[in-house]
Amino acid sequence: MDDGPVTLRPVRESDLGLLEALTNDPDTVGEHQWFGWHDPGYVRRLWRENGMLTTDNGMLVPTLDERPLGLVSWHRTRTGPHTYCWNIGMVLLPEARGHGLGAQAQRQLVRYLFAHTQFNRVEASTEVGNRAGQRSLEKAGFTREGILRGFDFRDGQWRDHILYSVIRSDLPL
Repeated sequence: MDDGPVTLRPVRESDLGLLEALTNDPDTVGEHQWFGWHDPGYVRRLWRENGMLTTDNGMLVPTLDERPLGLVSWHRTRTGPHTYCWNIGMVLLPEARGHGLGAQAQRQLVRYLFAHTQFNRVEASTEVGNRAGQRSLEKAGFTREGILRGFDFRDGQWRDHILYSVIRSDLPL
């Protein structure tokens, strides 16, 4: 697969089957993103309600030469009494993994969020055992901050995560 420029675009109705696979198919999502079966109509309802873009969260499709690569998402997270940051996530199709495309998509999402919102921080986490996820975040310019012990529950056990962040002043002017 090319390592050309990745672009982000809004979700289209034609993407809904892909997004359902990326959120509800264990073979497509991969080891570190499979959290069990859930509501199969969720993606379509969300798209009908708001196109998967609100002031508190959103989802975009990273593409390479118009080919969908997966999804990137974000949601607002409270950091203080009157402040928030964005927490982002990403799931790539199996054939898009391992080519540096995830780091490009994460960089594009950070740029997008800083360009269109006033939040100062974007954070992401990945399981301690997910070395590919860690490399992707580091290549995207995120700073490793520390370990979140017992952070999420997957495949019958609690998992530690590594927390990463980017703040506005980290980006070149």
